[in-house]
Amino acid sequence: MCQSTISMEISTFTFNDFEENTYILHDDSLECIIVDPGCSNLKEENQISEYINSRKLKPVKLINTHCHIDHVLGNKYIADKYNLKLEAHKGEIPVLEANLIVANMYGVDYTPSPPINHYIDETDIIQFGDTRLEVLFTPGHSPASISLFHKASKQLIAGDVLFKGSIGRTDLPGGDFDTLIKSIKSKFYPLGDDVLVYSGHGPSTSIIEEKIRNPFLQ
Repeated sequence: MCQSTISMEISTFTFNDFEENTYILHDDSLECIIVDPGCSNLKEENQISEYINSRKLKPVKLINTHCHIDHVLGNKYIADKYNLKLEAHKGEIPVLEANLIVANMYGVDYTPSPPINHYIDETDIIQFGDTRLEVLFTPGHSPASISLFHKASKQLIAGDVLFKGSIGRTDLPGGDFDTLIKSIKSKFYPLGDDVLVYSGHGPSTSIIEEKIRNPFLQ
């Protein structure tokens, strides 16, 4: 699925047994960033690379909103294929390091991710081509999840913070229900009701739809 925006396009790929959404963001410069690559086998790796090749894109950043295993299965492939260093919040280091154990628990074939090379903080601006993304610190599902907001087009990459009709689970290590609800209401609500939310799983939604219909936010 592709969503045209003001000089930016978001492409969605649903990968792995967890049906995780991987995002490629690019603009007219043809520079792109890859967010949460969940590609877990050769077919999925080829799918993302063929898309990049067909659009003549130049990957310049590899970013994890958070480091649960379903969002990092393709980190090693993307890092090696495009010579990229992993970027994420420092607080996600324990989550990333636990994934070998998690993979064994779930029976997932996991090639370990490279370590986080560049730490992203809430005050940072993620820039590629002519695009600027604001970083929001949105813990609760994981200890240091971040979300990426493109103000010009009112679009939000939310990781597993908020879903259509639901929220991220909070029963994993570092998760906390009250913290997650606070992240949604204090960081997402002020962005505006008309903001389009791209989630880590499932279809996109909007802030106003979740304000009205999401049972966890009433």
